[in-house]
Amino acid sequence: MSTPLPPFPRGQEPSGAPVPLELTVGPAAPQLRADAARNRARLLEAATRLVEEHGVANVTMEAVAVAASVGKGTVFRRFGDRTGLLMALLDHTEQQFQAAFLSGPPPLGPGASPADRLHAFGCRVLREIHDRLDLYIAAEPDASRRFSSAPYRVRFTHVAMLLREAVPDADGVLLAQTLMGYLEPALIHHLTRQCGMPLERLESGWHDLVKRTTCPVSD
Repeated sequence: MSTPLPPFPRGQEPSGAPVPLELTVGPAAPQLRADAARNRARLLEAATRLVEEHGVANVTMEAVAVAASVGKGTVFRRFGDRTGLLMALLDHTEQQFQAAFLSGPPPLGPGASPADRLHAFGCRVLREIHDRLDLYIAAEPDASRRFSSAPYRVRFTHVAMLLREAVPDADGVLLAQTLMGYLEPALIHHLTRQCGMPLERLESGWHDLVKRTTCPVSD
């Protein structure tokens, strides 16, 4: 069973935290009006209930519209498509995670060495995806936007930055893509669900990968 999604906050996020990029897809828009924000929260709460009661596979735009007592067109206007809706369900969790690695305590946040932060980052991502794997798989963008989505760009930029600090003479962009590939939901699904690997083995593999990537090569 997947870990239940956290409740969606009502109103504004607490002040003082960084403003991470939003996970949802679709046209960029200014700060939502109060009534629009309430409607969005209402739709997401209905979708969350459907996930918890019937599973991700049964969450459709029409089902959410019925559960929220609105027209199906309202759901499409707000989220664009089913992928946008499912990505929005992960938005609150993603913002909490981004705040943690951008400004939280070490070793995930600032204050630890770049290598230690990479170790902590990957393990946190593995746990987050493992706990909500069905939702992450269902929300996976298609190939044309997989690497341009807001959460991917934030995570990739963070990993590339840490690699530039840890191994300044390496091609940080390609190394970052390599490390990010290890954290792909589809790969985690394959290794845990199809190959039966425990999460602990994936975490151990991540530690080994980061160590081999960041440790100086002996002559």
